[in-house]
Amino acid sequence: MIGRFPRAGNSDTHRLARDAILSASDVVEMLDLLWEHARDTVTTGSVSSSQLRLMCLVDRNDGIRMRALGELLRAAPPSVSRLCDRLQAAGFIERLPSPDSGREVTLRLTTAGRRHLQQIRAEREGKLTSAIEAMPLDDRLTLVTGLAGLHSVLAPVGQSGLRRSPAA
Repeated sequence: MIGRFPRAGNSDTHRLARDAILSASDVVEMLDLLWEHARDTVTTGSVSSSQLRLMCLVDRNDGIRMRALGELLRAAPPSVSRLCDRLQAAGFIERLPSPDSGREVTLRLTTAGRRHLQQIRAEREGKLTSAIEAMPLDDRLTLVTGLAGLHSVLAPVGQSGLRRSPAA
């Protein structure tokens, strides 16, 4: 039951759920800042957050069609095209004709794009590893359990576009 918690009966359950929501929101904001810092640390050129998100989706959906990418990004075709133009100019993605439709274009990360994305992910993972290793063991175990539970609820909601390609 996402977004709704019982209000009647057990106020402790509602309070605990509300505390979890606020804590999760705080952590997401901190991770956003951490991710931005990692992106800026690795990036020698200018790659925006939107471009990085596009690269992650292309990586997870190798050969994705531009139209499908626009749906995942919830962006208009001209906006997706401009993002792709910039990433193609930087040498991070390539546009290829669709194998089954001459009118559609598919996208792939180039070797340079894949390498760049791996560097950003490694930087992020290093920062997150340092933070988690600083936590007491009991807190780490609780974190793993809690994140597994959250993932099991969220995975069906955000399934499309969240799979990493086998090469990553």
